[in-house]
Amino acid sequence: MPSGTAGYVFIKFVTTFVTTTVTSLLLVLFSLFRSTSYNLGELFIGWFMIFFFYSGLIVLLYGNLISIGLDFIQKKWFRTHDWLYILLHGFFGLLYGLFFQETIAAIYGMIVALFYGFIDKWIRKSYLESKSIKLIILLPIIALPLFWGYFHFTSPSEPPFTKEDAAKFATSTAGTIESNFPQKIGKWQGSIDGFNVERETTVKQIDKETYIVTLTETWFNNTVNGSYSSSYRVDRNSLTAIENRGLKPPYYKK
Repeated sequence: MPSGTAGYVFIKFVTTFVTTTVTSLLLVLFSLFRSTSYNLGELFIGWFMIFFFYSGLIVLLYGNLISIGLDFIQKKWFRTHDWLYILLHGFFGLLYGLFFQETIAAIYGMIVALFYGFIDKWIRKSYLESKSIKLIILLPIIALPLFWGYFHFTSPSEPPFTKEDAAKFATSTAGTIESNFPQKIGKWQGSIDGFNVERETTVKQIDKETYIVTLTETWFNNTVNGSYSSSYRVDRNSLTAIENRGLKPPYYKK
């Protein structure tokens, strides 16, 4: 382990890493253990990265700044009172959340700060006693793939994305022309403003769980007739317009 200033920076870096990793992991576990969503393994990784980034940034900047200041104060006024050093970390963590007038953030900040203070002292003591700190670094790293595997293999499998799902996806946005079409594959016939109208939703599969949804509308009365169609490439996560043909019916312009 490095000594002197390098050793001090190393201790702060390891403390920041362990604190951020463990608290982010606990937050994700708390959020997901009761979840019934699909693909929990991917959700686990995604949420962990978000928590790790934002928590890590706060701990790295605010937490370490406070901790360095408390190191100086302890050395000058209460050298042997490590409990007070840890407690003061918790106070400043609570203060950070209260500054933003967020009770939950204040409680979270206090817990994280207390943990930071404890880990900082534990690593420093191990350093002074020439003990290895590899275990405290490796444990959170090992825990990540283990929990990912648990969520990945125990979460329910996502059902296939079918033609019927694609048709519903393409016609489900309220307030759009597309929402007027049948959400199921098939036709609708009726009368609008004196026009006889037929609307049809058709779906063609072009790849695994990827479809072309075509919406076709024809209309006529005693003097005029016409047709209009629009096509979309649809998969589970996206809807992309491909082509429009014809003129929109006159009753849409009113």
